[in-house]
Amino acid sequence: MEDLIRIENLVKIYERGEVLALNDVSTTVQKGEFLVLLGLSGSGKSTLLRCINRLIEPTAGTIVFDGKDVTKASSRQLRHLRRRMAMIFQQFNLVKRSSVLTNVLSGRLGYVNPAASAIHKFAKQDIADAMACLERVGIPEQAYKRADELSGGQQQRVGIARALMQQPDLLMADEPVSALDPATAHSIMQYLEQMNQEDDVTVVTSLHFLSLARRYGARILALKDGEIVFEGSPAEIDKVKFKEIYGEDAEEVEVR
Repeated sequence: MEDLIRIENLVKIYERGEVLALNDVSTTVQKGEFLVLLGLSGSGKSTLLRCINRLIEPTAGTIVFDGKDVTKASSRQLRHLRRRMAMIFQQFNLVKRSSVLTNVLSGRLGYVNPAASAIHKFAKQDIADAMACLERVGIPEQAYKRADELSGGQQQRVGIARALMQQPDLLMADEPVSALDPATAHSIMQYLEQMNQEDDVTVVTSLHFLSLARRYGARILALKDGEIVFEGSPAEIDKVKFKEIYGEDAEEVEVR
């Protein structure tokens, strides 16, 4: 299969050189793949995701997306690349006081007239498409409610509908289920799986829980202290590999 993302010798240093978040990370992601980034908080998962679309600027290294060097892209080039990269966040990242429908429509902001979007003026087709995205995640009846009136699981579904609206080639999800109960977590992961399998969207998601990674990931890349400590299939993670990822004293808790 063809590579969608190629990362070479990626380094990220925070706080005036005091925190090494990523240390010489190199990997590839194939088109159509479902890749799980696994590891504890502070392992570098979120930093790696946010470097891919340059929400965080890398300190060194190269990130190539579909043949284009993201790390050298101009502001204009980066805007065009980001149209093809949707992102779902741990804390949903919705405009709480805006309607659910408006939040979903924001997935098209990279394609519409900025002046029109500023006054929430969208084409009829965009509105119909947004309603179809809400239908797909099972909450069309919530379209005209304020986003902050919804439960956590419903808000994350809005985030998925917004990503669907973007029609991306790449979906990145940064700890999308860590704030949700186990049953809701699985329902959210199933929507990501559906996008991957039915829409041929490449998915890269970060997770804490090995059980979820094993269930949904085709491949796992595990990080610890900013370095890759495992890369392979879920079936290849044994007790030795588990301790490498989570530490010698860690105990696996299969709660999800």
